[in-house]
Parts: sequence; C-alpha cells; structure tokens
Amino acid sequence: MPSDCIPFRKTNYFSSFICEYLDENPELQEFYHRFPKLENFQHQIKEKEHSFPDKNRIVLSEALSKQYEKVATSDMTLENIALLKKDTTFTITTGHQLNLFTGPLYFLYKIISTINLTKILKEKYPKYDFVPIYWMATEDHDFEEINYFNFKGKKIQWNRKDGGAVGVFDTEGLDKVFEIFSSEIGKGKNAEQLKFLFEEAYLKHPNFADATRYLANELFGAYGLVIIDADDRELKQLFTPYVKRELTEQISYTHVVPQAEKLQEKGYKIQVNPREINLFYLAAGIRERIIETQGDYTVNNTDISWSKKEILQELSEFPERFSPNVMMRPLYQEVILPNLCYIGGGGELAYWLELKEYFKAVDILFPMLLLRNSVLLQTKKQAEKIKRLAITNEELFLKQHELINRKVRQVSNIDIDFDLQRTHLKEQFKSMYTIAEKTDVTFINAVKAQEKKQLRGLDALEKRLLKAQKRKLKDQVQRLTDIQNELFPNQSLQERNTNFSELYLEYGEDLIPTLISYLNPLQSDFIILAK
Repeated sequence: MPSDCIPFRKTNYFSSFICEYLDENPELQEFYHRFPKLENFQHQIKEKEHSFPDKNRIVLSEALSKQYEKVATSDMTLENIALLKKDTTFTITTGHQLNLFTGPLYFLYKIISTINLTKILKEKYPKYDFVPIYWMATEDHDFEEINYFNFKGKKIQWNRKDGGAVGVFDTEGLDKVFEIFSSEIGKGKNAEQLKFLFEEAYLKHPNFADATRYLANELFGAYGLVIIDADDRELKQLFTPYVKRELTEQISYTHVVPQAEKLQEKGYKIQVNPREINLFYLAAGIRERIIETQGDYTVNNTDISWSKKEILQELSEFPERFSPNVMMRPLYQEVILPNLCYIGGGGELAYWLELKEYFKAVDILFPMLLLRNSVLLQTKKQAEKIKRLAITNEELFLKQHELINRKVRQVSNIDIDFDLQRTHLKEQFKSMYTIAEKTDVTFINAVKAQEKKQLRGLDALEKRLLKAQKRKLKDQVQRLTDIQNELFPNQSLQERNTNFSELYLEYGEDLIPTLISYLNPLQSDFIILAK
C-alpha cells in the first residue's frame, strides 16, 4: 500500500500551539512533565510504579471485570484486565465521547495509536506489561455533539429528548436511524457487515454506554483493548478525597488559573477556563454544575442544595453522583489508572497543558501527553485520480483556491506569472525617481503614485488572465475541485468529518488491520495512505 507523510505544520490544519509542542519549544516545557519519546518512558514507569497504590489496582480490575460480565470478550482483553492487578502493569489511555457509530474517523486513530504504543513499549521494556485503555465519556451531557454521524455527505441523526449523562440514555429511536442508514449504505458483503454492527450495537443493548462498549469491543477487542466506564460507584469511591478538596478548597481553580494566564502571556490560546468548582451533580435526567456561595452549595437549574456538612455527607454516601468536568476528568483518570501516557487530539492536549501544577498540588504524577496519529485515507479510485492530475500530497492540503491557481498555472500553455514584468517596471521607475530628485523633489510623490497604479494594473491583468485560463481549463478545475472535496469534506480534514463506514465499504475487514500496520504513534507526521 502506498504511504507518505508530511509534517503537521505543513498541513495548515494544526494550531501553532500544538506544532510548537511537537517541536519541544522551550517556552512550553514547564507545562508538561516529560515529552513522549520512547527513552523517556523508562523514567515515567519508575515514577508511576512507586506512586500508584496497589489497592487501586484491585478495585480497578474488579470493576472492569464486572463491566465485562455480559460482553463477549477476547482472551487478550481478559488477560489485560487481570494483568492490571500486577504492579508491573501500566496503561496507555485515550478518551472519547460516545459518538453515534463512532462519529468521525479520528475515533479509530485515537484507539489505534493507543494499541500500537502499548506494542512498542512491550518490545522496548519486556519485563513490564502495557494495557491499551479506551475511556468512554459516559458522563458527558453534550448530546448534540454526539447524536449523529456523516455518511457520504449526509447527516445520519438520532433525535430524542435530551437531558443528563448520555451513557445511561436508552436506545429508543435508534431503529429509525438504522432504517435510514440501511437505505443509504447499499448492498454487498461490507455493507451487510456494517448493518450487522449497527443493529447488534444499538438495537440489542439497553443503553448508549453498553452499545458503545459492544461496538468498540467488536472493532478492537482482538487487540486487547480495555474499555472503561468510569461512571462507577467503586471507582468514584477512590476519587472522593480529591472531590472533597475540590468542594472545600476549590483547588483546581487556584492552580489552573495561574497556568492558563502564563500560557496566555506567552501568546497561546487557552482551550478551557476552569470554574470555581469543576464538578457536576448527576441525578435522573440531569447533569448540572455544583455552585458554592458563602458556604452553601446548590445544583444549577434545580432546587437541590446543601450546607457544607450535608454535601460532604452526600459525597460519602453517594460518590457516584459527583461527576468531574473537563478540568477534573484528567485527574480522575490518573487516580484510578496506572497510566503512563494520555493520547489525544490537539484540543485535548492544549487543555491538559494547563493542568500540571494542579496535579502537583494533589500529589498525582502528571502523565506524558502524545498527539494521536492523523491520517488521510484514499481509495484506489481517488489515488488514481490524484496521480492523473499530478497533485502532490502537500498540494492536497492547500486551500482550494490556492490549489486551483497553482495547478492552472502549471498546466497552462501560457505564462500567467507577471513577476518578470513587475521587476522590469520597478527598474524603469528607479530611473524616474533619479530624475525627479534632480529636478523637482515634489515630483517624487507623483512618480510613486504612477508606479503603484501601474503595478495594480499588472495585478489586475494577471488575475483576469488567470480567470480566463480557469474558464478555458474548466474540466481540469472541476476535477481538482471534486477530488479535494471528496478527501476534505466541507474544506476540513477527512478524519474530522467522515465516518469509518465509508472507508469500510472500500477496505472491508482489512481497514483496521491496515491502520494498525501503518500508524506509528511516535511518528510526529500526518500520514497519507492509498489503497
């Protein structure tokens, strides 16, 4: 399979913040503990080995065993769950929302990056074991972000009443979504497999969390992936000391805000701003912020309230009702997992970089942060079109007007570049400036004005000529536009829009093994794969 890669910076789709992190810019080094180089994992292992409590391992392994009781689990996943009890086992973790039918393609890339890193680490450090973890964001309540997926330019959407944590949503109404998807996907072996996966996941499981676990397990269970639902009483019991400090000391706010301000002073955009209390309260149909006012606590948009003593009693009796927000979820993860590294997208890593001092304040080891793999997948037909159009991989990432202008200039039978004429014109005006200086200095402004006018005239002629050539080469322009629109839907990255089902129709059961083969999580480049 042909493959290529280009630096993230050259794609123009990644923030300077993340590009500078990948470049190990000294300005950012104080905001992370260790950069994710293979040799640095040895030190991270030693630190985690000495700081992670054995009792947490037992609780974690037993909680996972319960969560997998009704799941057809691979031997490798079962072995990994058991291995978590050993103090020589560590995790590599990625997290993601419960997007319908996995949502955009990068869901796959996150998990494959995680699986592949555990393989690399096992080869480098054979006396330790490494378990890939997918953290399901079951407590998330942004239903509108996850209730759809895109298929061949159409939005396949689940419409239902919103409210509360999405993991406990029943799957009512997904039969209608299945009917729409089935009518769009067509026939054939690969289409039938996709229908089977959707039906088994969403029509034969009672809630959204179970459906997502089934689907992720079907796709990745053979590689030993362990899927965790942290909306679990026993796991949250381990986190109660940190929740208590959050309620009584507002400890995340006091340590994250200064870090965010430092990043801003260095010219970086802040991804997430912390609240005074970074916790939600979970109840039937609600997930709302906890707010403290002069020693009393309330749940936003409800009548629920407590005194300080009462809320701490509530926490003691019902830890499962307290849900960390985006600022505290990373800490919860690192408290309950023997984790070495978190793998995420650029936006995720940006807010993790605000958190190091918070972790230090609560005495939890800060994990290494690794940008997930990014991929552009091309079908055989698309690869052939690109070859015929003589487009390089770097050119594919250009803005569409830039791509068209460049290719029209390249294939045109006349020279559309007027740079030579501009240079010649400027040389002519140099002699006019000399004359103006010798005769009448006030004449210089008139010469300048005339020079600008004629240069603007050349610009206008160049644009008109380019426009005329575009019309003449209309078919060429249309083919360029079509292929880029296929690979960059809505002028954005394929991985942020396209669902895996589109590529599964082409690649079939080889899709995930192919990605497993080609994705190296420690390679800091954007990967292009063609069938």
